[in-house]
Amino acid sequence: MKKMISVFMTAMLFAIPVTPAFAQTNHDTVKEKAQALASKIVSNYGVSGMQYAIMDHGSIVLSDSAGVYDKITKNPITKDTMFGIGSVSKMFVSAATMVLADSNKIDIDNPLVTYIKDFKMVDERYKEITPRMLMNHSSGLYGTHYGNSMLFDDNDTKNHDELLLRLQSERLKSNPGESSVYGNDGFQLLEILVERVSGLSYSEFLETYISKPLQLSSTKTPLDPFDRDRLAKTYFPTIDQALPVENANVIGAGGIYSTAEELSKFAEVLIGNRTDILSEKSAKSMQSHEYRNGVWVSEETNTFNYGLGWDAVRLAAFSDYGITALSKGGDTTMYHAALTTIPEYDISIAVLSSGGSSLFNSIFASNVLLEYVRAKGMIKDLLPQKTFEPSLKVEMPSDLFSYTGLYGSVGKTVNLEIKNGEIDLPALVGGLIPPQKYVYSGNGQFKNNDGNVTISFDQPKNGKTYLKLNSYMNIPGLGQAVMVTYEYQKLDPNPLNQTTKTVWEHRNGKHYYALDEKITSIFYLSPLLDKNLSVDVDHGYASGTKIVDENKAVNTFDIPIMNGRDAFDLNFYNENHIEYLKIDGQSYISEDAIQPIYEGNDSFCIIPSNGQAVWYKIDGKSANRVMNVEAPVSGGFAVYDAKGMVVNFSKASNNHSVLLPESGMIVFGGNEGDVFKINLKNK
Repeated sequence: MKKMISVFMTAMLFAIPVTPAFAQTNHDTVKEKAQALASKIVSNYGVSGMQYAIMDHGSIVLSDSAGVYDKITKNPITKDTMFGIGSVSKMFVSAATMVLADSNKIDIDNPLVTYIKDFKMVDERYKEITPRMLMNHSSGLYGTHYGNSMLFDDNDTKNHDELLLRLQSERLKSNPGESSVYGNDGFQLLEILVERVSGLSYSEFLETYISKPLQLSSTKTPLDPFDRDRLAKTYFPTIDQALPVENANVIGAGGIYSTAEELSKFAEVLIGNRTDILSEKSAKSMQSHEYRNGVWVSEETNTFNYGLGWDAVRLAAFSDYGITALSKGGDTTMYHAALTTIPEYDISIAVLSSGGSSLFNSIFASNVLLEYVRAKGMIKDLLPQKTFEPSLKVEMPSDLFSYTGLYGSVGKTVNLEIKNGEIDLPALVGGLIPPQKYVYSGNGQFKNNDGNVTISFDQPKNGKTYLKLNSYMNIPGLGQAVMVTYEYQKLDPNPLNQTTKTVWEHRNGKHYYALDEKITSIFYLSPLLDKNLSVDVDHGYASGTKIVDENKAVNTFDIPIMNGRDAFDLNFYNENHIEYLKIDGQSYISEDAIQPIYEGNDSFCIIPSNGQAVWYKIDGKSANRVMNVEAPVSGGFAVYDAKGMVVNFSKASNNHSVLLPESGMIVFGGNEGDVFKINLKNK
């Protein structure tokens, strides 16, 4: 989810005595650095507008912005412009949970079922899950139920309301408490916990126990009444105008809106300065090194080291100076956020943006905050970026050849072959590290040509084998980020009988299209609603899942930190001779069952009684013709090209006329019985 960094700085409270002139000069260097970095982010990284603030000892010392609120009017971002803060929302639900603990209404180490009686799973280990495990990502839950969570102009609570029901048929991917793997469902369960124990809706709880005491007037949820025009406009590359308002209806995990100034004010709660809201003891507990309790990489210098809610309780950029900094980032589809704070100095920074990435916001936050503490005399000089020598290949011990084999992470498998002391790997870290060759450089490590990326093999106490990545990534114009993760898990061969092989071979490369997603969903702008299966029958895996029988494949990954997140099972079923796929409780229809849209001039599409979406193929008879649609208010449609990229999504563009691309797809959605009048005409 997008990262938000609220930058709060005070130039009056220096650690050493300074003259007003010197203080002003130092403040200017911070402001100039922030403006320069913000300008680069807006210019080069797809950001339309961003906002940042620094708070120092309870006072805002820097509050500024870059880019625009609206691309058409060119109106600027102001300090009162609101943004979605994505997963920084997890800090609110974690704090709310600890508020309940302060009042002895819960014990975070008691089983969750103590407080949510109807929380059940088919895996009996669910009874061991505690609120602490939800906050430190070690519950063993698969990760995230995304269905109907991100909606345009729609604050439907369907995702929240159905979570417990969906979990009832699911299992865990690891023993509770064994390893921490990032996920969202745990924080949705914390939201439900807060509601059940307090007797208030989650939005009411936040307003009563956090927003009112802090006097936050711009920190809201999708269920709160407020002027939506205060939200920074959002954009999509293929749509000219601003998009409708984004509602992240997973409030506990990522649904809050706020401003940089208010987010930095909330940081005062998290570092123990507002004991009228949260006790200092609870704030300290949230900063504990929870990641050390389970399976984790051995390196301490890292972007990720989980606390309770926090992504990092020992953030790398600051640990090099002996400073303990806490960090939380977040991304929704459209908004990005980051919050970084230094408890010992009582300084926090928040950064919010429309467009971009939480990674960029986080690097911005670290760079600006380090400049601020340098200007205050807390550190003498800024350290230069790490530099690396080109890798030098040496002879590899023969025992390392045993690591050759099948590896994978959620959604994919990779055949890893070690040949002549070299390994070729695809892109890593979501494409930030390009495909390249790694050569053996000694000490069990393989390095890329530039020497800034190191891979090795690790076998921690859970008995699994992981490919470990240690990288220093240079983000042009912004700075450097260090990341140490387990990238892949080694997989065991899974031989299949011939009947099962034949069934799964038929599915290889096939597309399955989502039926249960509301037409207001932001996911219609992305390929997420199209599941394209990749089946490896020789090893017995399908899109990273382990094939069990002709119609079922299950998650086998337990990869700590990030790459084991959002796991899933594949379950196939047939109705009326049509094959469907079910993932996370949502159904997808096989491409084989989808008919071409009627090639005549006029036709109708009617949403069936089950309310599911209706998909059509674009064949040679309808391609390159203009489709005009009369849609009901509750309905909408989307058109995709042959590569699955959206050409038009009516709920976002308000455009009901589109040229149909060759070999593309069309989907109509709405309420049961909605009728769409379709007209096709030649260009």
